[in-house]
Amino acid sequence: MSAVDKIKNMVSGEKGAKVAQLDAVSQTVSKNDRLTTDFGVKEPTADEWLRVTSEDKTGPMLLEDNYARERIHRFDHERIPERVVHARGAGAFGNFRLFESAEDVTFAPVLTDTSRETPVFVRFSTVQGSRGSADTVRDVRGFAVKFYTQEGNWDIVGNNIPVFFIQDAIKFPDVVHAVKPEPHNEVPQAQSAHNNFWDFVYLHEEATHMYMWTMSDRAIPRSYRMMQGFGVNTFTLINKNGERHFVKFHFTPELGVHSFVWDEALKLAGQDPDFHRKDLWEAIENGAYPKWKFGIQTIPESKEHEFDFDILDATKLWPEELVPIRYIGELELNRNVDEYFTQTEQVAFCTAHMVPGIGQSDDPLLQGRSFSYFDTQLSRLGINWQELPINKPVCPVMNFNRDGQGRHTITKGTVNYWPNRFEARPPATQQEGAYRDPPFSVQGIKARTKSAKFREHYNQAQLFYNSLTPPEKSHVAAAFAFELDHCDDPVVYERMSQRLADIDLELAQTVAEMVGGTKPTKASRANHGKTAKNLSQTAIQPEKPTIASRRIAIIIADGFDKVTYDAITTTLKASSALPFTIAPRRSEIYPAGADKTPGNGVQPDHHLEGMRSTMFDAVFVPGGAQAVQTLMKSGRAIHWIREAFGHLKAIGASGEAVQLLKHAIALPEIQLSSDDKAIESYGVVTIGKISPDSLKGAVTIAKEGTGFVQKFWYQIAQHKNFDRELEGLNSQVAY
Repeated sequence: MSAVDKIKNMVSGEKGAKVAQLDAVSQTVSKNDRLTTDFGVKEPTADEWLRVTSEDKTGPMLLEDNYARERIHRFDHERIPERVVHARGAGAFGNFRLFESAEDVTFAPVLTDTSRETPVFVRFSTVQGSRGSADTVRDVRGFAVKFYTQEGNWDIVGNNIPVFFIQDAIKFPDVVHAVKPEPHNEVPQAQSAHNNFWDFVYLHEEATHMYMWTMSDRAIPRSYRMMQGFGVNTFTLINKNGERHFVKFHFTPELGVHSFVWDEALKLAGQDPDFHRKDLWEAIENGAYPKWKFGIQTIPESKEHEFDFDILDATKLWPEELVPIRYIGELELNRNVDEYFTQTEQVAFCTAHMVPGIGQSDDPLLQGRSFSYFDTQLSRLGINWQELPINKPVCPVMNFNRDGQGRHTITKGTVNYWPNRFEARPPATQQEGAYRDPPFSVQGIKARTKSAKFREHYNQAQLFYNSLTPPEKSHVAAAFAFELDHCDDPVVYERMSQRLADIDLELAQTVAEMVGGTKPTKASRANHGKTAKNLSQTAIQPEKPTIASRRIAIIIADGFDKVTYDAITTTLKASSALPFTIAPRRSEIYPAGADKTPGNGVQPDHHLEGMRSTMFDAVFVPGGAQAVQTLMKSGRAIHWIREAFGHLKAIGASGEAVQLLKHAIALPEIQLSSDDKAIESYGVVTIGKISPDSLKGAVTIAKEGTGFVQKFWYQIAQHKNFDRELEGLNSQVAY
């Protein structure tokens, strides 16, 4: 073999001489391990710095202790720059499966090859807050997906809301500065309830549609697993014939879309600021793998201008009545991270990461995002950020990039440029899978402007508000009232009170009265009255009611009815729900008639003071005269019931515990039945005695069910009983 051939083999990877890429070492901590330095030498001790000392005097530390200095220096540099936005997040691994080929609109194998299973990593996040802020604040949620395809990485960097505040990426610095804590005192943290944000959005009419969404229940999701994901921007798909379609990407949760009520979200921010990340982890650990349907909306390039809005405008959505969603795949998360920093914190996304068959459009927000995201990763992680294990493609990476901080790849050979005399690593042809965009002509005037359709900002804001249910509309009004109440500059809340009349006069009048603004007397523009499907989150629910992965609190005390307790706990687990036992203390609780010796009782998961009803989806209290008597005397137990009722959650009770509910809630419809007939009233389900017959129907959850489990399970599956709000019942209890 000639010298030239040897060099070709070395560079191109033939005959086993492929480029070496070092994977991260996967470690499991073991008691057999021994501490070492970063350079592999076993440390003499991890507890004492080398120092001058004697029996009666501890002397000065010595700088010659290399082991101690390495530990301190290493610790001092553990932190990387925090993300400017989306700093607080949680992530998990999973798979993407395609069940219908989209080969009519794209040649990308990830969207055409139904035999594939593509690994993914998904990171959810809040936008405004720092890494130390709370999960349940009112905010947009990030929904970023990294597909590790055989053709390279494809990133969809989306949100749980389909539109955005601005149309052009040049406004990114301003919108982020405005929503972040105010510069003079660095407050408030992770909130938009302050002067600067509302001043900004008033002066940017294009933000109108987006802040209607963020003032809705969409901005306080119950779980990452119960929110939609949207690509937000308009992308393009290219088929094998070179034809382009514009596309928007959708992820719709299998569990439906559910949210907190505001009081619940506020309390959780203090009681459990990690609620969402723990919820995701808990669901995956228990095998309740979150799933989303993956869908696409597509518009042929020839029909780009056939709509009364610009399809490239990120402040607009594509109504499903005009452009139906075509569901073609499924995303499942089924593995938690092994280490938060190296995976969830170091994962880096970029909207410019697209595989052949998927491309950018002229969406002015998208084009700027593609520049900004790449530049941000350089700042946070360095030029070799795509070599980190969490970001590295699963396909071979072959190029002549070299050096830089954090370089992992070791490339053998003498050639580091193209073209070269050895013809090593030539660019791929289209037949070999090279990325390509079909050619098309561009003609226009060079100017800082956009098309006329980009200047309309109110039609879709009205469309969204009109499509909400009465409870959802009342929540929007309450959200505006809360936010603007925190604005102490009259100019800000006065102007916003008037601006809301551009959307709906009644909404504007309600908010103005609450925040002290001047009440508008007439609408600034007529409400067109149109509605659209699936803008109300109540319309996006599972095909079949389910309580899978729902957290159910079962409250007991000494003397509880163990037969009922065991039956309900077992049936909840069989329905893939997660029951938690709550009691006045965390030590063993003994059932009625039991000998109070260790092992004869039940070990609670938490005590009443250690947990709150906000952390559960429903509450059940089994009977037992002694237990109920104890709970009746407990202010905290009463508060649990009242708070759960005020937050519109399903509540169940049997036997003597029905009296506890009557005492706490005072609903006249709550009755103590002497038989096994279940009674339901405003999501409160009671029964005199749980019999084997009443447990039938646990699998077939139905509103019309007659058994206790059918009725109670159905109310849990509905997530909230909004009839309590409509009737004003939840305001009758001090929760």
